[in-house]
Amino acid sequence: MRSGILERVDLALDTVRGHLEVDGGNVKVLDISDDFVVSIEWMGNCQNCSMSEMTLRAGIEQAVKNHVPEVTSVVPVN
Repeated sequence: MRSGILERVDLALDTVRGHLEVDGGNVKVLDISDDFVVSIEWMGNCQNCSMSEMTLRAGIEQAVKNHVPEVTSVVPVN
């Protein structure tokens, strides 16, 4: 995994983690592919939340792309 990109992605995720933690959830980066697709794992209550897809697109993916323009998309693995 690309360490410089990973650090920037984690900083971007820190901007939304507080919202996830309020509901008992979180997110972890598992991989960043060669074509800059970020694979994440939902943690805690986010694993079974019916709003996870909306949170992914409107919150997480937007935050990551705003902070790390190289990222093409964010996909959950669970």
